[in-house]
Amino acid sequence: MLDSNTPLEDTDAVISRLIAEHQHRPGALMPLLHAIQDNIGYVPEAAYPQISKALALSVAEVHGVVTFYHHFRTHKPGRNVMQICRAESCQAMGSEALEAHAKKCLNIDYHQTTADDAVTLEAVYCLGNCALSPSVMMNDEIYGRVSPSDLDALIAEARA
Repeated sequence: MLDSNTPLEDTDAVISRLIAEHQHRPGALMPLLHAIQDNIGYVPEAAYPQISKALALSVAEVHGVVTFYHHFRTHKPGRNVMQICRAESCQAMGSEALEAHAKKCLNIDYHQTTADDAVTLEAVYCLGNCALSPSVMMNDEIYGRVSPSDLDALIAEARA
């Protein structure tokens, strides 16, 4: 993923390269959106016209897919992305209290980033870790049976 110091031209070049790699594949939109987010951390709204033209879709169709799926971001995330599982098992085991604790500690809501750019908070609707509910994912690492003190430690590490 490109870091926060990467010039916009590099981001545009990455998006152009990914479009060229995907545009002739059947059903290219979802794999392309995933590739863009995997490479730069989000799907910039400014790229929708370029994507729509390459895939012969309307800008509204591209926008609709990006906004329908909670996985896709339309803005650059913080240095760390914390996802709190909101699936039934995690809710039954206390994820709602964990979510409230995270929002209070970070002083943000879902889909927001802390003022120090350390953490972006997102909801996720299953991490596949139900036996260890409640679960949280920080970047690509899944943590199970997360308590408020465990969450505090993850936040402290993200801010370090």
